[in-house]
Amino acid sequence: MNVSIRDWVLVRNANLRRLVFGRLVTNAGDSVYAIAAMWLVYDLTGSSAYTGLAGFLTMAPQALQVFAGPLVDRWSLRRILVRTQLVQAVLVLAIPLADFLGVLSVWVVLTVMPLVSLLNQLVYPAQSAAVPRIVDGDDLVTANSLLSLSYQGVDMAFNALAGVLIAATGAVTLYLLDSVSFAVAAALFVRLHIPAAGEDDEPATDTDSSAATGAVADGGADAPVPDDDDDDELGPSGYLDDLRAGLGFVRGSILLPMLVTGLVANGLLGGAWATMPTFADARGGPEAYGMLMAAIAGGILVGAAVASVFDDLPFGPLTVGLFAVSGSAWLAAISVSWLPGTIALLTLATVPIGISNVITMAIIQTLVPDDLLGRVMAAVGSLSTLMMPAGSALGGVFGDTVGAEFVVGAGGAGLLFVAAYVLAVPSLRRLPAIDEMETLAA
Repeated sequence: MNVSIRDWVLVRNANLRRLVFGRLVTNAGDSVYAIAAMWLVYDLTGSSAYTGLAGFLTMAPQALQVFAGPLVDRWSLRRILVRTQLVQAVLVLAIPLADFLGVLSVWVVLTVMPLVSLLNQLVYPAQSAAVPRIVDGDDLVTANSLLSLSYQGVDMAFNALAGVLIAATGAVTLYLLDSVSFAVAAALFVRLHIPAAGEDDEPATDTDSSAATGAVADGGADAPVPDDDDDDELGPSGYLDDLRAGLGFVRGSILLPMLVTGLVANGLLGGAWATMPTFADARGGPEAYGMLMAAIAGGILVGAAVASVFDDLPFGPLTVGLFAVSGSAWLAAISVSWLPGTIALLTLATVPIGISNVITMAIIQTLVPDDLLGRVMAAVGSLSTLMMPAGSALGGVFGDTVGAEFVVGAGGAGLLFVAAYVLAVPSLRRLPAIDEMETLAA
């Protein structure tokens, strides 16, 4: 597989370019916001229990993502992306406004965080559902790599920058940057043309003016642009039927046993995220926190960049090997007291996560029908992160009692569990390479 040639899909496909750049811009603000929000909670309280509560309130909406699935499959994906960005741009301004009025408290921050997260539960499945509609099947791994690169690459740079900016200007100021990024992303998303589910039209390219811009076709009539801008009506009974269809697909597929690994690993990692500010404070303050979170994002970035090198390998054995390396490196990182060593090992530990994320996404997008994809992606997102909020809340409590280092280290045990579980379950251990998979049926 020639990665350098396939990556030209970003140049060929105008819609993918808008989606990637829109995600890049909004994630720049999100990265700064995520670091600023967690540090602001820690700065206002000095307690891991409160950062655990902040993590719980931010992650809990992820468990509700399954209920967004039927809406994503019925509503205009472009409108979802544009409107959620605009609402989020207004929401995050509440923090600097409260600070200006002298009424800022930890409870104001804890109110805004879950609202922003709740809106993101529409954004992520909408972006995932849009990808197979705007790129050819052969480009799915590359397209998902590009989206992951835009996400993790920005995280890596802006997580580190956020730590420096917090130390220089304070966390509150960074919320203004986030608001601007949401507005810019909305402006990029508004130009997206996403074909409706089931359309056979080729993805818009810079050389296909009728598809990309809706130019006048031969004969003088306006050329129709296949798009999903007409929202389907969805009554209560239809909504429930759609919800059951998405959950039913997951229940009858190999995705269900795969979700067990997410429940355990994400529960333990939730505790790690919650106590990371306390862990980092002992190693240098907000700058150290930004660097550690940048290391995690950087590792996932590298994994996403090289994922296409691994997509020809049998997925089951590949998963075992990846997460065995990941868990071992994570535990080694926590045991090292030298900050640069911890940063290097955390980067190594998260490379396998980036590889696995991209290939898993491509498998789902390849084998799930377009008209079910939003519901299935939302169901997988909800179920895989179901334990993360609980892990965050418990991790915060344990961080104050047994120490943040122990709780962060437990994240490595969660990663090792993934390798052990896949190895122990024959149906997962024997999963072939993506191009050899014909169905997700259990």
